[in-house]
Amino acid sequence: MSDEGVDESKRATLRRFAALGTAGSIARFAGGADAATGDSDTRDAIVGYLEATPGAHFSKLRDDLHLGTGETQHHLRQLLESGAIESHEDGDYRRFFPAGRFDDFEKTALSYLRRDTVRGILIALLEEPESSGSDLAEAVGVSRPTVSKYAGELEAVGLLDRTDGYRLVNPETVLLLVVRYADSFDADAESFARDAASVVTYDP
Repeated sequence: MSDEGVDESKRATLRRFAALGTAGSIARFAGGADAATGDSDTRDAIVGYLEATPGAHFSKLRDDLHLGTGETQHHLRQLLESGAIESHEDGDYRRFFPAGRFDDFEKTALSYLRRDTVRGILIALLEEPESSGSDLAEAVGVSRPTVSKYAGELEAVGLLDRTDGYRLVNPETVLLLVVRYADSFDADAESFARDAASVVTYDP
């Protein structure tokens, strides 16, 4: 693909995400003196992207928006300093969220839902709350030790109770997040959400 084609793809992606929700007004407020240079358009897109994909880490955000590493670092720093977005550490990644939208439990849940294998375990437990370790291993297509490893992590961050088997903490919230943001995860999450949406209600 030519440089011109790459640039046009980037512009189209930025325009699409900048149009989401109230991203434009938030990010332009954060734009400051350089808003007229076009930097605010990129910040609009980052905020819009995080509205649709809360909990994204640096590399995913950079790649999905076709930004350079330095460019992404610059704009994230500006947005964090202005209070338009906030970040959350999940142990392996620093993840980003629209400011003031999620409590600590929701940020933690979204952070772990962004991990493929862990998301499979969480969705399997939403589908079958009485699942054993063997059931989860079969459902997700991983080994029992892998399930035990991730279950330990989920317990440590307050998403799972292993006192008597495997029990999700606050499953209603986890379910709500899966349904609301299913299209930012994967096809399995979207399929699950289509069936689950009929029993979930939430404010838009």
